[in-house]
Formats: sequence, C-alpha cells, structure tokens
Amino acid sequence: QLCSAFTAEQATYNHVKIHHGYTNVIGLGDSSTWKLPFLNRHVYNLAAGAAVVGKHQHLAHVLPLLPHTDLLRNVEWKAALRTLCCMFLGLYCHYWLVLHVSGFQSPWSALLCTPWSALLCMLLTRSLLAHPYIHVNIFQHIGLPMFAADRKPKRIHLMSLGVLNLPRNALLDWSFGHSLISCHVEHHLFPSLSDNMCLKIKPIVSQYLKQKKLPYNEDTYTSRLWLFLKRYEELMVHAPSITELVGI
Repeated sequence: QLCSAFTAEQATYNHVKIHHGYTNVIGLGDSSTWKLPFLNRHVYNLAAGAAVVGKHQHLAHVLPLLPHTDLLRNVEWKAALRTLCCMFLGLYCHYWLVLHVSGFQSPWSALLCTPWSALLCMLLTRSLLAHPYIHVNIFQHIGLPMFAADRKPKRIHLMSLGVLNLPRNALLDWSFGHSLISCHVEHHLFPSLSDNMCLKIKPIVSQYLKQKKLPYNEDTYTSRLWLFLKRYEELMVHAPSITELVGI
C-alpha cells in the first residue's frame, strides 16, 4: 500500500489465494501471468520487467486517487481509508527524500519539484528491482510440471512439484527476502511465515520431502535463465491465457 497503491486485501487475494492456491495450475496460478507474447525473448528479458511490474505503480504515486479507484470501491471503508493514508505517506516519503537528500535548501523549492522528483525516484527504484522481481517470479515456476484445474494433485505434491528455490544472493535477499528467493518452496507451503522463519524451517522441509520421495527443486539463476531463453516460445508465448476462478 505504501509503495504500490494496492490494498493489502487485493494483494493477498491475487498472491495467496490465486497464485499459492493454484500454483502451476494452467489458467489460474501459473507464471504466464507475466507474459508479453509480442516481445521476443531478448527484449522481454532485458526490458519487460519495468513495463510489467511498474505499469500501475509508477503513476500511482503521482496521482494516487486515480489508478486504483475500482479497488478501493470493493473493500470496506476502513481498508480504503487505511490504503489512502499509506499512499499519501508514500508520497510524503518521496517529498522527504527530495528535501533532505537531493540538496534543496528550502521546503518551497522542494515543493515545486516534488511531483517530478517523486516520479523520477519511483521510476529509478522500480527499474532497479523490476528485472530480478519478474525473473524470480517466473524462474521459480516455469519448466516445472503443470496441471489442469480438474486434475491438480494434493497441496503438498503441488507445491513440491511446481515450486523451485534459487540459491541465496545477498542483493536479492536484501531486496525481496528469503521467501521469494532461496525459501520459495517453504513460502508456498507456509505463506504466513516470515522470511526469517522460512529460512529456519528450510532444512526440515527439505528433509521431509526427500524422505517422502517428493522433489525438492533447487537450481541456479544462470541455469533458469538459460532454460527461459531456450524454451521462451513454449513457456511464455504459447502459454494459455489466465482467468480467475470466482468464489475461492
């Protein structure tokens, strides 16, 4: 809500209810939600991150009342008020950075430039994080077994087969946390656990799945990138469209 102008409820529904509940189920929770079929693999890999991840967030901080009005209509008034307060708090944070970091000497001079500086700040920070964000979201699911909605296995099998952990990386750990990078299997099994707890239970989850003869998928970032580039047409261009299942 502070950075993206989405309500917490909307984020929970899209991520936990849809993506977690139907991981790698075709047409529901699979990673082809991030596809842009009209781009070739190299353009997508180098430039699409900023376009896909930032298409709402960039504008939301400059005109916070406009982009997500429909989302605010569909939540309780308390949630809408909380979201608006967080959105304006995000704007103020950008104002504070402009005033105290960029070298302006007075509040008035900063005030004149704040909207453009806030937009530039948002564009820069989103651009820095867009590529790894879209990459890890895709790399940790594509190329793994996928299932039809009426033939998906039990949850433990679904999460074991359809989720992959990347190795620890200081920059990605700091930017996104363990649950999105090196403990993604644990995060899918226990979405309410913190990053720290996901890291602590990782050896237990790994041992349990191996004892039950279930896969515990791990791979390197380089290997996943090569798979993505090699099978881009199959995995992203010709992947089926996504539809939401109503009434979860």
